[in-house]
Parts: sequence; structure tokens; C-alpha cells
Amino acid sequence: MSGTSVAIEMSGASRITVFPLEGHTVGYTNQSSDGRGLGDIAVIGVIDPTGTGGETLWRLAREFCRARDLPDDHARWIITQASRVRMTGSYEPPGRWTATISRRYELPSLFSNHGVLLTGVITLARGMPSSGAREGRGSSAARSHPGAG
Repeated sequence: MSGTSVAIEMSGASRITVFPLEGHTVGYTNQSSDGRGLGDIAVIGVIDPTGTGGETLWRLAREFCRARDLPDDHARWIITQASRVRMTGSYEPPGRWTATISRRYELPSLFSNHGVLLTGVITLARGMPSSGAREGRGSSAARSHPGAG
């Protein structure tokens, strides 16, 4: 198992990146560990009303990473999928969200400005994204293996 199993409920009002990933809708936002607002904690979760849960991301990481890759590589893969989409500008306007976090992973060093990865299930207060164009933006990046380009 990668990281520590936790049961954390959290919420916020911030920009959230929403993107498709292998048949799931995923949300990505960040939090700060202190008052500087650096966003050093990645919060990435499946937006899944059917309840497949937060382990989906780790299962996908194991599936798409190389067999020799370790949990640190899996965590970086999850963060890479989210940050690639955010770089394309494919995100929802700021809004309220809640998250049920099921896993906390501390990276050995900063990766994409994140030292901690929290994964689980995210719920958007305004509902699911409705724009097909928005969902299409970044979908190829989200499907790519981090070593593929």
C-alpha cells in the first residue's frame, strides 16, 4: 500500500481542475500547509457519484507506471496527470468543494511544488462540469504516460 490510510473530511472554496481520466472524472486543487499560501498539498480525487472511491487513482497509477516503479513514482504519476491538465487552462472557476480523503502520501521531495498528496473523492457544490469542450481539453494529456512525452 502506498502512503497512509486516513479518513479526513475537508472543504474549500478555490479553483479546481476537472478532467477525464480513463473513464473517471477527476478533480484537482491544492491547499497550503502554512499561512504563506504556497499550495504545497495536492488534493486529487475522483468526482464519482457511484462511489468507486479514492483508490481508483492509485490503481490507475500502478496500471500505467512501469512494473519496477515504486509508490513515489505512483504518487508523481497522479500529480503529473492533474498538473498537465491545469497547465492547459482546463479548470472550473472558483467554487465550493468537499473531499473525503482516504490516503495521505508524503513525497520524499517537492514535486510540481507539492510535498504531500491527498487522494480520495471530491464533490463539487455546483455539480459536474457540463461543457464537452472543457472536458475535451487536456484529455489526451491526462491519458498520456508521464514518460511518453
